[in-house]
Amino acid sequence: MKKILKINEADNVAVVLHELSAQETIEADSRKITIKQTIKPGHKVALQNIKIGGNIIKYGFPIGHATADIEEGSHVHTHNVKTNLDGIMEYKYAPSFTKNSFADRKLTFKGYRRKDGGAGIRNELWIIPTVGCVNGTGDKIVERFKAQAKTIYADNINVLKHNFGCSQLGDDFSATKTILKNAVKHPNAGGVLVLGLGCEHNIPTDFKKSLGEFDSERVKFLTVQEVGDEVAIGAALLLELNEAMRSDVREDIPLSELKVGLKCGGSDGFSGITANPLLGRFTDFIVAQGGTSVLTEVPEMFGAETLLMDRAANSETFDKTVKLINNFKQYFISHEQPIYENPSPGNKDGGLTTLEDKSLGCTQKAGKSPVTDVLSYGDEIKTKGLNLFYAPGNDLVSSSGLAGAGCQIVLFTTGRGTPFGSFVPTLKVSTNTPLYTLKPHWIDFNAGSIVEDVSFDELLENFIAYILRVAGGELVNNEKNNFRELTIWKNGVTL
Repeated sequence: MKKILKINEADNVAVVLHELSAQETIEADSRKITIKQTIKPGHKVALQNIKIGGNIIKYGFPIGHATADIEEGSHVHTHNVKTNLDGIMEYKYAPSFTKNSFADRKLTFKGYRRKDGGAGIRNELWIIPTVGCVNGTGDKIVERFKAQAKTIYADNINVLKHNFGCSQLGDDFSATKTILKNAVKHPNAGGVLVLGLGCEHNIPTDFKKSLGEFDSERVKFLTVQEVGDEVAIGAALLLELNEAMRSDVREDIPLSELKVGLKCGGSDGFSGITANPLLGRFTDFIVAQGGTSVLTEVPEMFGAETLLMDRAANSETFDKTVKLINNFKQYFISHEQPIYENPSPGNKDGGLTTLEDKSLGCTQKAGKSPVTDVLSYGDEIKTKGLNLFYAPGNDLVSSSGLAGAGCQIVLFTTGRGTPFGSFVPTLKVSTNTPLYTLKPHWIDFNAGSIVEDVSFDELLENFIAYILRVAGGELVNNEKNNFRELTIWKNGVTL
């Protein structure tokens, strides 16, 4: 049984695959090493003596420096390692590209073609409040509709609840309005009721104008202060939308129209060797099909950002990537918070030591494809290929942002597990088999088998087949459990 994994020939540490005990002997680099203390799976063991101040090398890159002399066979973690990151850096464009090894297979998925040409993988009925004051009203409308509808044609009915739309100013308010506007026009919705109060900052009449062109048969509006029985009227509007969805059927849609969001949360020491590389290979695959992959959580690019910058398709995209990174660092500075206060306690318990350690694993979800565009928070996808998206590491905020950008599905890797879901299918990929075994009602796909007896190629083919089934209507766990959240990034004053 393989007990450790040395990722890169240049590494002076290895990832522990199965718990090591003190005085146990392992073989690495064609020699015997005696383990100095118990080391948990996902954590790192020193393969050689490392002097104080010396770099800790993992993935072939420094992930920090030793704060004390480290003897070979010792546990390498937060007690003896510190990040090398400090301050805001200057960057230079040094383009470096790798040929995509995947071919276009001309694959299709069974989706819904929308009037504006978009393609959805679900046909859901949504109530989208313009302000949090009417969240409960949305629930009452759904209850009345369900009691009156003879047949419900929607795959699901969801109120996209949030706490905003009023008492906001400037960019903070604009971001809320934009995310809600994008949700209204999302292709996974076959019908939308925009539910307003009437006196909010996000006033319904102005919000309607901001939408531009939309399908009036599929998007209805209700301002509750302007009517008598808002529940009865709202239910009647849902009945109209439901009837409009009666004839919707799935049809073959080119895989080039699939847009996937890439996210990780509750990462551990296995994330960078199992689940994230799997998503990286899937990214390269979907890009080869003409599709789109979107990587976010900017703070978890810090320490690995140059790997993405060097893959910028052109100097303009490089400049936008630099702005993406430095603007987020300034965001921390403006709030007088440390830039590199990462990983989280759960990450550390799972074996991640520094932000470089976490970021070099996180960015593997982007594969080796060129970066074709960089999106601000609230932007919709405009360019196919690999996109970078400005959003924090927070799971609910960034996943909602990816959905708002137009992703029909979010692929979410995790080593610790989480039950949440965004308002689009949020497919959980476990980094290790024990989590998959423990939480089958949370986890949809296990990448932990990569360190057991399954090859990357075999696992990728299984994953592609599964994604096509999900795109064609197979439910993932967050949908089965009805965990569907919209969380908007709050970055401003509250009046």
